[in-house]
Amino acid sequence: MKKILISGATGFLGSYLVKEFNEKGFYVKATGRNVKKGEKIQNKNVEFIQCDIQNEDECIEKFKDIDYVIHAAALSNPWGDYDEFYRTNVVGTKNIIKVCKENNVKRLIHISSPSIYTDSRDRFDIKEEEAPKKNNYNNYIKTKLLAEKEVKKANNLGMYTVIIRPRGIFGIGDTSIVPRILELNKTTGIPLVREGEQIIDITHVKNVVSAIKLSLIKEDISGEIFNITNDSPIKFKEVINILSRGLDIKIKYKKLNLKTVYFISIILEGVYKIFKIKKEPLLTKYKACTILFSQTLDIKNAKVKLGYKPIVSIEEGIEEYAKWRKENYDK
Repeated sequence: MKKILISGATGFLGSYLVKEFNEKGFYVKATGRNVKKGEKIQNKNVEFIQCDIQNEDECIEKFKDIDYVIHAAALSNPWGDYDEFYRTNVVGTKNIIKVCKENNVKRLIHISSPSIYTDSRDRFDIKEEEAPKKNNYNNYIKTKLLAEKEVKKANNLGMYTVIIRPRGIFGIGDTSIVPRILELNKTTGIPLVREGEQIIDITHVKNVVSAIKLSLIKEDISGEIFNITNDSPIKFKEVINILSRGLDIKIKYKKLNLKTVYFISIILEGVYKIFKIKKEPLLTKYKACTILFSQTLDIKNAKVKLGYKPIVSIEEGIEEYAKWRKENYDK
């Protein structure tokens, strides 16, 4: 039986990966921050291993007898102390790479983030090679770029690696995108700039899992980097409309001016940094960029070299989420 280590296994994407590879006949060694959730996912072929990936010795000691690794663990908050991000996202990645070397792992799949493309302008069909060497919008982005650098370095030294950059993951169990939109709708209203005409890319979690599976089995892709989306760029307001129809809710918008929003984000970040306030500002430059500007990714590389094709459409995914939420969450 093939053995696979999945880091970040108690997170949104990680939990789907554990389920998928368990069903595909792998022996799954799972690790993640949420111990209670980790204990619940255990069965005869899923072993939860409590481990601090920031600790090299602990990783080497606990992660043994592994054929493949999917490294999905990360500190992904949009605000926080640089050292915390560095320890998890960079040191943690270095330690996972060391685990791969110790176990002569056949393949390392590293889950990165398209947040590294963040910019204060519209960008369309961004290719993998257009990633900047540096991006200072937040510490998450800075350290994800550094983590990618470590994976590329390992690949240059002979390790079989693949980097995945999935955009805007959503689906049942999502704790970020859709819940935040719904919370804003209940409180301040959903920010609306440019009449909601910004074009965005989002990706159903099952499509991301499909891309990762392909990355594990396709030949001759060592060193490749793949953008992953639903391959269906969509207007921001249309996403909200689909969600509104699925949940039978009335949408409350808060119309905002583009320049004003970005200016406020700069001021807020500056104030928080000057006074060393740890709490996340209501608005950051990164958040402003995600709601103000269009951004779409080119996934031709994944379609050609992986044979990747989305299996769940945006409409199907949002409707599925809405049905689940009404049945289980909004009772």
